[in-house]
Amino acid sequence: MIKANNNEVVLGDEDLIVSKTDLKGRITYINRTFMSISGFPEKALIGHQHNVIRHPDMPRGVFHKMWQELKSEQEFFGYVKNLCADGSYYWVFANVTPDFDQQGTLRGYYSVRRKPNPSAVSLIKDLYQKMRSEENSGDRKTAPLRSWAIIDEYLKQHNVSYNRFMIESDDTKEAC
Repeated sequence: MIKANNNEVVLGDEDLIVSKTDLKGRITYINRTFMSISGFPEKALIGHQHNVIRHPDMPRGVFHKMWQELKSEQEFFGYVKNLCADGSYYWVFANVTPDFDQQGTLRGYYSVRRKPNPSAVSLIKDLYQKMRSEENSGDRKTAPLRSWAIIDEYLKQHNVSYNRFMIESDDTKEAC
């Protein structure tokens, strides 16, 4: 198990991290940028669950929402804090989409991640910290739903949908 540390790796403006997974979330493809930024060699990732790079600061509720959207054949946008092989971390703005073959059969998922808007990350960090706190209290089984309720409440207060909030937060200099 990798021990997380406080060293941040910052993506460049042109960096695009690309990966593909099968239906169970096992990695089937990664690009060189993924390997370079994460510090993992290809053999350490291919065939493994994508959550091998999940940073412990990431709330389970975010991934619950992601899988909910993907299983509905919808795309997912979100901010994700990932773990590097040496314990460092990096933030990304992720777009995960279902990957269909020519017959329309779902065969896996395709993800492109890029440098996030720093002001949006500041806002998201606060929300994620509240979500993790909620997940660490009470029943573990219901933790993802309880933590996601924190995002839902924020969205209601700001009268915005989740996808709109994610996209507009990343497109503007100042988050909502």
